Amino acid sequence: MPKAYVFTQYGGPETEAFADVGRPRPGAGEVLVAVRAAGVNPVDWKLREGLRRPGDSGDRAFPAVFGNEVSGVVAEVGDGVTAIAVGDEVFGNTVAGGYAEYALLPAAVTAHKPAGLSFTDAATLPVAAATAYDGIRQLDLPAGATLLVTGAGGGVGAAAVQIARSLGVRVAGVASEGKKDFVESLGAVHVPSGPDLARRVRAAAPDGIDAVYDLVGGEVLTEAAGLLADRTRLITAGAPPETVTELGGARVARARTTAVLDAVAHLVLTGVLDPHVTRTYPLDRAGEALRAVEDGHTRGKIVIEVAR
Repeated sequence: MPKAYVFTQYGGPETEAFADVGRPRPGAGEVLVAVRAAGVNPVDWKLREGLRRPGDSGDRAFPAVFGNEVSGVVAEVGDGVTAIAVGDEVFGNTVAGGYAEYALLPAAVTAHKPAGLSFTDAATLPVAAATAYDGIRQLDLPAGATLLVTGAGGGVGAAAVQIARSLGVRVAGVASEGKKDFVESLGAVHVPSGPDLARRVRAAAPDGIDAVYDLVGGEVLTEAAGLLADRTRLITAGAPPETVTELGGARVARARTTAVLDAVAHLVLTGVLDPHVTRTYPLDRAGEALRAVEDGHTRGKIVIEVAR
C-alpha cells in the first residue's frame, strides 16, 4: 500500500508516524498525483498542534497526512476535470496531505509544471511563493517605497523579499544574525531579530517604513505595527485574524488559483524568484525534514523528495 507520513492525534512530534494508506480516489474537480516532491512549511506542524485555519470545520480525521504543497505526475482525474490529463506534470495545493506517495489536489489550485522548472522547486511554490506573491500584490506598493518583512529568512519571507525587490521596493528584512548573509543576498537590508526591534528598524530605514509584511506574529508584529503611520499597510501571515485586526491591519488575502501558480512559476523561470531549496530529504526521513522547519533555524525552503 502507498506510504505516508501522518500524525495520529493533535500534539507534538510524538504523534507522528509512517502509515500505509489506501490509494486515494479523486472526487469531482480533483486530480490524483503520484508525488515527486513535497514542500515543508511551518503550517504543517502547526496543524499537528491543532491549528484551525479560516474555513476549517469539525474535527480532523486521523491519521492525518502532513503536507500542503506537492509536485508530481497526474495518475487519475475526477469528474469534470478537463484541463488536466493523466501523465501531466503538475504542482499545487493538496486536499488532504502531501508527505505521501500519492496526493489529491483540487484542479482549481493545480498548475502545469513548465519543462524548465524542477519538481523540487515546483513543490515550494503553492504555499510559500504564492503566499508571498499574494501579499505583495495586496500591499501594491510603488517603486521606491520601503517594506519591512519579518521572518525574512524563511520560505515565504525570502520569496516576499525577492518579489518586492523586483518591483523596485526597498526592503528591510528581520531575521536572526545567523541569516544575515542570506537576507542580504536577497537584496534586503538585514535587521537582527530580538528585543527592541523598532529601534533597529528605524536605524536601518531612517526614512521610515511604508508597509509591513509580517510572518512571525506576537511581539514582533506589535512592534512592527508601531512603525506605521497607516496601519492599513500592515498584513500578516503569522498571526490570527483577530490579532492583526486589533492592530488595524489584515491577514494576507490568499487567491489560491491556478493563475497565481502560473505567475510564480514564471517568476522562477525568468530569474526573478529563486526558491532557495537549501535541503532535501527522502520520504523515509520526513520527520527530520519537519523537525528542521519546526526548530525555526532553516533558511529558504526544505523539500521532501518522494520519487525521482
